[in-house]
Amino acid sequence: MANCPKCGVKLKITDWKPNCPKCGVNLVYYGMEERLLADADRAESEHAIFQKRIDRLKASFTGSKLTVLRIVLSVLPVAALFLPLAQVVLNAPFIERNTTVNALSLFGAFSSMDFGGIMALSGSGLLGKPALYFMLATVLMVLTMLLLFLNLVFLMLSCSPRGKSRNITVNSLMLVFTGLAIAFFSLCSSGFDAVIPTIFQGSLSFGAYVLVVCLAALLGINLVLAKQGVEVKYKETFVNGIPSDIYFEAVKAGEDIRALAEQYAPKEEEEAAEAEAAVPVS
Repeated sequence: MANCPKCGVKLKITDWKPNCPKCGVNLVYYGMEERLLADADRAESEHAIFQKRIDRLKASFTGSKLTVLRIVLSVLPVAALFLPLAQVVLNAPFIERNTTVNALSLFGAFSSMDFGGIMALSGSGLLGKPALYFMLATVLMVLTMLLLFLNLVFLMLSCSPRGKSRNITVNSLMLVFTGLAIAFFSLCSSGFDAVIPTIFQGSLSFGAYVLVVCLAALLGINLVLAKQGVEVKYKETFVNGIPSDIYFEAVKAGEDIRALAEQYAPKEEEEAAEAEAAVPVS
């Protein structure tokens, strides 16, 4: 059976009354005020933590003119993916195809690519390396596409504790992947041209260079913001009348929260002055 929360006496099955048989305290309502205060503190603590996240989210987008510029530079590479990135011309018996490479055709080529067949073909002395380069270029560009959309999500977390390093890492990877994809595509084109010059021809289009410039600009703005920093204007929040920062530090240090709350409680003189000021003068 349970014990009395006040005196600790062990309650029997026959102790059906709401009061403790020894000390007489009401078992139902004893400590209720303390529990309600604890629940209120918990709710206000959650609100204070959530408010800080909202403040950091706002600062990530509108903290300065550079953060607004970063939004534009984060969207431009996504738009550049839908520009012509490359041109592939295939002239073979019964096959004549001229394909413009962009985000849509890249995703289609990646989803239908026979990776096992290309890996088996990579051992070929003539077409092995060009085919492998084509696969690597496609995979790297698809990874860049995924990172670009992931970067839009990370943009909301730019003012979080690891936001700066995360943005720079993701942007650097996108730029490196794009550069490698362009290099592998060039090697693929020159490799096929050396073996079957009239059948497969590939050339870069202006969209590839636009994409590289946009990614470099995005990395540059993140480096500048990492150096300058973004000021986060936190909205003042309170827990049990205590400023939330002081409250969390006090809880961490094991201080008496109720005694601390009394220090921040408005004094009777201040309440009287506020009440008097609120009364309209006739």
